[in-house]
Amino acid sequence: MTTPESAPLRKLEQLNAIGVALSREENIDHLLERILRSAIELTSADAGTIYQTNPARELEFRILINRTLGLELGGSQGGGIDLPAIAMFDADGRPNDRMVAAHAAARQTTVNIADAEQAQGFDFSGTREFNRRLGYVSKSFLTVPLIDHHRETIGVLQLINALDAGTGAIRAFTADEQALAESLASQAAIAYTKRRLIDQFAQLFESLVTLINNAIDEKSPYTNRHCERVPLLTMMIAEAAHRETDGPLADFRMDDRDRYELRIASLMHDCGKITTPVHVMDKATKLETLFDRIELIDTRFEILRRDAAIARLEGLLANPAEAERIDAEYRDRLARLADDQAFLRRCNIGGETMAAADQARVGVIAGQRWRDAEGREQPFLNADETACLRIEHGTLTEAEREIINNHILSTIHMLEALPWPKHLRRVPEFAGGHHERVDGKGYPKGLTGDQMSVQARIMAIADIFEALTAVDRPYKPPKPLSEALAIMRAMAGEGHIDPDIFAVFVREGIHLDYARQYLEPAQVDVTG
Repeated sequence: MTTPESAPLRKLEQLNAIGVALSREENIDHLLERILRSAIELTSADAGTIYQTNPARELEFRILINRTLGLELGGSQGGGIDLPAIAMFDADGRPNDRMVAAHAAARQTTVNIADAEQAQGFDFSGTREFNRRLGYVSKSFLTVPLIDHHRETIGVLQLINALDAGTGAIRAFTADEQALAESLASQAAIAYTKRRLIDQFAQLFESLVTLINNAIDEKSPYTNRHCERVPLLTMMIAEAAHRETDGPLADFRMDDRDRYELRIASLMHDCGKITTPVHVMDKATKLETLFDRIELIDTRFEILRRDAAIARLEGLLANPAEAERIDAEYRDRLARLADDQAFLRRCNIGGETMAAADQARVGVIAGQRWRDAEGREQPFLNADETACLRIEHGTLTEAEREIINNHILSTIHMLEALPWPKHLRRVPEFAGGHHERVDGKGYPKGLTGDQMSVQARIMAIADIFEALTAVDRPYKPPKPLSEALAIMRAMAGEGHIDPDIFAVFVREGIHLDYARQYLEPAQVDVTG
């Protein structure tokens, strides 16, 4: 049995428990609800509202609860509160003392009104209209400002209609209830400010991540959506894996923290590319460095054509009787030069495979001679040009491929250097593992599938699929869905990617969902 003497102690214990609960709440909307419900319970109020200040120094309705009317608006219950914001100050900067909530906020003082009908100096016309429309009586008010550690008003807690425990009649809020509400408001302001600061730091962190990705995208116009789309694909695949109820992925589950950790990792999976030289990352042809050196080779062909023309003229002057033969040899020389030039231009484009015969022909052309501007005889192609034009796959030399591959080491080093909080500690592992292979032949660590997290294996599939279907790569045309899926099926069979995750990727139609949003219509050549 509760005695009059024990009631205050119980209220204090309740207030202490509320403070502990508030300090643990991570969601702003849930926090505001808990604050308001706790205040209503502590003060035996029938209704209440929490306002939040905005940058325009207005009070915005965040959550409204009225037990008699069964109203719950705002907060996690969803739905906005269709009521105008209340200005805290007038156009001249004077406090808006006509509105009780604005007065409490601007003056940073509690207002305890026993009967709104008898109150002097405040405008309750809006309250009266609310009462008229809903058949409610708003009589007693307790309005408490929420003040942060900088002594700035961050909101207002307003309680309406204290109820008598015995009769249910509306009464005034007592001095003890006001003290409890003020104490709760103080704790609430601390908890709210802490939560808001944490959220703001999280937003700042994500903005910095976006800044890094934008810097990478600005470096390369050819991959300017990769850092954006891999995270989208990653989360689509992860959610599908999360829904699995049997099979190899039945135990894979994510909570909100896991999802956030994976999303951050996927956003930062290529942050090391900020150290990759642009001329390597964007290398569209085999001879490209800061410019495409095929132009230098074109100039040498022009020099050889000039030399052939000079040789023809000298021959005609020396042996006019041999004009027909000389002209025939000249035309043949020009034809061979044109054919060799067109061949080297084709070789420069690169491709998935270069035939051995074509590599050998590059070597033959390289052995031809020409004279430079100083009259010195030189091989037609130098050693580096020859090596580049004989690249078997793509446009990168082994040294350049090593530079590209090094971006993942840079990613790992950059991420491991950051002081990650506990709930993000696996970001370096997730992000740094997307170039590993389940058969152990990936890089940089040569991990096998059982040494890789499910998240890293998911990200590997997202990265490959985006790269195969991307329309902005300088070294290859985008693959249609059918070809991309065929390549990835082969990869799954060869131990390159996880076959179980790839099976979910296809079975759940993630490739189609993504394609309809982000690929060219001509690429979507499959329906299932």
